[in-house]
Amino acid sequence: MSIPISHTDLMLNPDGSVYHLHLVPDDLADTVLLVGDPGRVRQVSSRFDHIELKKSNREFVTHTGVCRGKRLTVISTGIGTDNIDIVLNELDALVNIDLKSRQIKHEHNSLNLIRMGTSGALHAHIEPGSTIMAKVAGGFDGLYHFYNDRDQITVPGIAAAFMGFTHWKSSLADPYFVAASGKLLEIFSTSGQVSGITLSTPGFYAPQVRSIRLSPFDDNLIQKIGAFSFNDMQINNFEMESSALYALSALLGHHAVTMCVAIANRITGEFLEDYKAAVDSLIGMVIHKLTRE
Repeated sequence: MSIPISHTDLMLNPDGSVYHLHLVPDDLADTVLLVGDPGRVRQVSSRFDHIELKKSNREFVTHTGVCRGKRLTVISTGIGTDNIDIVLNELDALVNIDLKSRQIKHEHNSLNLIRMGTSGALHAHIEPGSTIMAKVAGGFDGLYHFYNDRDQITVPGIAAAFMGFTHWKSSLADPYFVAASGKLLEIFSTSGQVSGITLSTPGFYAPQVRSIRLSPFDDNLIQKIGAFSFNDMQINNFEMESSALYALSALLGHHAVTMCVAIANRITGEFLEDYKAAVDSLIGMVIHKLTRE
């Protein structure tokens, strides 16, 4: 028997639940819907036929229930790849670690992780309210570089091409690019859908080339990003979570995909102030495709 995972590496609460999410294994469905906003959890679970569980801690709100015979969990992650680091590691622990013995289970379990979020579009033709699917997620955040990648899960060539094209600042973390789950792309892809590369940033302002009183290092970065393409894929939008979601899911053996509503267009300056209906339409589409079998 291997050495148990230490109490400081795998932190548990007195009731045996994982430290931040406050969940135990039975609380979790195999298919997990991820949203950033804690308030959006209720927007999703209101479509369930029955809600069996509601738990919350800090920004992490979880509802598990049944919709058209399929058990689903919806969890709010809060903002940022650092929160995704917490959520993904703790979700994986719930299904792949025996929490009592602190041993890795012999049989690996894979989760389906579907992120539904909001984003800023980076091309003039993408209208606010459009849904964008991330076939590949790129990260400016650097989180992936802290992990040992034995299987080389990043998409070859994109990072080097992007850094060369944009004259990437050497003091920043190298961007990384990871593909979505092919299985989930097949489920959620539709004709005419906007799809390609989504970029996750470690902040909302300068990392996304916004300027209020502080200036970003490269005022022309959005134009460079918009002109970049790789294997016929363009970078369509900014958001703040998908790079870590894709990287950690690939490293841990889970399936992940992100679909985001564009609530602003960074090229035209358009902003969709009331985007609840567009997000609700995305939620409805996702649940429909998950439960139509």
